[in-house]
Amino acid sequence: MKKYDSKDIRNVAVVGHGSSGKTSLTGALCFAAGSSKRLGSVDEGNALTDFSQDEIERKNSINLSIAYAEYEKTKINLIDAPGYLDFLGDAYAAMRGADNALLVVHGASGVEIGTNRMAAKTAEDKIPVAVFVNMMDKENADFDKVLEQLRELFDAHVVPMTLPIGQGAEFRGVVDVRRRKACIGVAGTQKGESREEDIPAEMVDRVEKMYQEFIEDVAEQDEALMEKYFADEPLTPQEIGAAMQKGIFNREFIPVFCGASASTFGVPQLLDGLVHMLPDPTMFPALTAKAGEEEVRIERNNDSPLTALVFKTVSESHVGELSIFRVGSGVIKSGDEVLNANMGHIERLGHINVMQGRDREEVDQLCAGDIGVVTKLKGTHTGNTLCSKQKPLMLADIDFPKPVMNVAIVPKTRGDEDKISSGLRKLQEEDRSFNSYFDSELHQQIVWAMGALHLDVIKVRLERQFHVNTEYIKPRIPYKETFRKQAEGQGKFKKQSGGRGQYGDCWIRLIPRESGEGFEFFNKIVGGVIPGRFVPSVEKGIIEAASKGIQAGYPVVDFAAECFDGSYHNVDSSDVAFQIAGGMAFKSVAANADPVILEPIQNVEVLVPEECMGDVIGDLNSRRGRIQGMTGEGSFQKVAAQVPMAEMYMYSTSLRSITGGRGTFTMEFSHYEALPHEQMQKVIEEYEQHKEEDN
Repeated sequence: MKKYDSKDIRNVAVVGHGSSGKTSLTGALCFAAGSSKRLGSVDEGNALTDFSQDEIERKNSINLSIAYAEYEKTKINLIDAPGYLDFLGDAYAAMRGADNALLVVHGASGVEIGTNRMAAKTAEDKIPVAVFVNMMDKENADFDKVLEQLRELFDAHVVPMTLPIGQGAEFRGVVDVRRRKACIGVAGTQKGESREEDIPAEMVDRVEKMYQEFIEDVAEQDEALMEKYFADEPLTPQEIGAAMQKGIFNREFIPVFCGASASTFGVPQLLDGLVHMLPDPTMFPALTAKAGEEEVRIERNNDSPLTALVFKTVSESHVGELSIFRVGSGVIKSGDEVLNANMGHIERLGHINVMQGRDREEVDQLCAGDIGVVTKLKGTHTGNTLCSKQKPLMLADIDFPKPVMNVAIVPKTRGDEDKISSGLRKLQEEDRSFNSYFDSELHQQIVWAMGALHLDVIKVRLERQFHVNTEYIKPRIPYKETFRKQAEGQGKFKKQSGGRGQYGDCWIRLIPRESGEGFEFFNKIVGGVIPGRFVPSVEKGIIEAASKGIQAGYPVVDFAAECFDGSYHNVDSSDVAFQIAGGMAFKSVAANADPVILEPIQNVEVLVPEECMGDVIGDLNSRRGRIQGMTGEGSFQKVAAQVPMAEMYMYSTSLRSITGGRGTFTMEFSHYEALPHEQMQKVIEEYEQHKEEDN
């Protein structure tokens, strides 16, 4: 591979809704450029960037993958991102590794929930966008409908750069609006070959109108060009190219291409657009990095100190971990010793490679803005920064989405708990969009993931990579207990058994506190009725008893305890006796203080097509949810609600069923509140039943 300068690189995250053809398009771009010798097919299991066993079996992308297309002395790094929202983490990582996003939209299905989510992420991160309307050869493909949806989606000029010639079974090529030429695909070649012809007569007026709108949008990017435009002076191709690049960089201009990745019709025109329209790495603002506690700005060029962000870690059998990185600044070379700024240790870069799907090609060095991969780093993970030993710099971590669905995981074979824990830790190094931990209160290993499909993939990987068979079960709910009124009473422990006895006697007062205020203990003893050295034992006994609950075994929270009276024995009193007395006092008094069970409440936001909103709201109401509000987002509606955690188990599966897979949601903890009486009785009954079973 030839060496490329930063200006000759385009970094593009290929994103969109699942099944819009992103993987096929990535392969088609590489094939049309001549950088890959095969087109490949997802259905046939030989796609360029879907090569893991999981992906081949499921026929959809699970991990981001890297490929490149060399075209007109430019290297286009393509990061093929998963479209299914269960694997949203890799889509976010792909956009962090790229400069630009190529949003792929299905020509028949149009703008879907994944399209909306990716468009929102590009807006949030200010990523320049181009759009490819794919599958124009499919039944019911409708370019004009999709174009209108895109204009609703983006707050920018959405400008067609190619128009389809025919649609569905009649699709046979595209019109290049900028060049005002028809590019008719050569049937049967599967190479994107086309012959130029005059524009079909029925399309001439439309193409001319589109061209004039395009030139007007371009001229708006520069005052000098606007003056030329109003003076009816022609704009040069160089002026048009520079203005387009500026407009796309500023997200004022969204170019739209169309075609069919399966036949590669329209793909060469997209390839040309990616090279001549998208901004190169040097156009972007300086990087923000941390040098110790100081925040510094690093220019994105080869002369700056080295920064390289690892945005994906992949584990391969017989190879180990692959660290995929983007060089932010400086030059990185094979054999370099670099500092992992996050972990504080030195890594030696044995062999630097570039990736073409599964295949890797070794290179001597990579310049600022390029993407590469290195193997066998000792302790480098996704989100870590590699930098010069002489100039420690740390880039910001990747902002992964929060997982929304939790289960408990257990081994099918007793004694495999450690295998599960170890395997999950290693999988989290590859995929930071799920979280796993052992909950000491619930006594369960909990896994939080992005959805049911995500959970299934985690389970399969545990079996394949770590040889442990598991199953998911319903997680226990982390209820809390408290009380609502003040009460006081005595705890007295007296034991005599021949020798020295045990004696502890205390009076305590329990006082409810506001939610979140926690526990506080007050020593109100006067006159030495309990010696000072025994009072902390009373507190310890209260804390221990509170941890075991009042009614259902859940920890008691948000209360104050006062020890205000008691008695002691000169010989028989001890720390242990007063600790037991404190626990006895707590149990006695708490039972009379109007005890309640608290349940966790989640803030839930559901994004759904407008026609599904009624069913979704009805379902949330049935889950004891309280609707907080609704807002429109294009053709979708966002429903905000507060729902008890106990009612959200497997909600991802239910939402998929209600919306036909077109709904998505986010969820995060809000607060605790008292369980309704009916539900509280059920929780207490379950606790009593488990106690009997354990005995």
